Amino acid sequence: MLMLSNSGIMTNGVEQRQTFAALLERIKAGTEGDNVSVRQLLDVVGRRAYGPVILLLGFIALSPLTIIPGANWLVATVTWIIAIQIVFGRHYPWVPKKALNTTFPRKFLISALDVGMPWAIKADKFTKPRFTFLTEAPFINIVAIGCVLAALITYPLGLIPLGPILPSLAILMIGIGLAARDGVFLFIAGGAFLGSVLLMLKVADRLLKFIGLG
Repeated sequence: MLMLSNSGIMTNGVEQRQTFAALLERIKAGTEGDNVSVRQLLDVVGRRAYGPVILLLGFIALSPLTIIPGANWLVATVTWIIAIQIVFGRHYPWVPKKALNTTFPRKFLISALDVGMPWAIKADKFTKPRFTFLTEAPFINIVAIGCVLAALITYPLGLIPLGPILPSLAILMIGIGLAARDGVFLFIAGGAFLGSVLLMLKVADRLLKFIGLG
């Protein structure tokens, strides 16, 4: 019998942890052609668990894929749409059709996967079930609120070079933490989010002047 969780699939009541490296391998093997859509990526990752989906979004946000104009904001939008559903207890993530149909060159995806794989293997060596209560209600709802806020901060920080790195790192760490049921990575995500807030406060005046409000 299959049961679904925030991290992945449970088989006969035993949870199958999702590894970062296995996720990247699955994406590489499960996509083909010149272009890849968001729908294809979610189908490969599996739309019935939040952890791997958020992990995928965090990975994309930090990858070379974000050189595509508007990619940071698209990923941030999909991220907060997904995360806010955790906040309200929706069992399975839903994504708007327009976002699902968005495509980008697969060569950028493959490049990102090749760059990310060594780091994914290193991260997997440190993940194990720890502080698992943080991946369950009600704490998971608090984590999800942090994920929503990290995605929202990406919008203004996306106006400055390298600005989205810290909130994207927070989202990636949340994804790893949920997929691996490792609360330590959720603590790291909290640190990255705090850094994002401090960065936002530091550059707020510059951003206001840039958009003509300062």
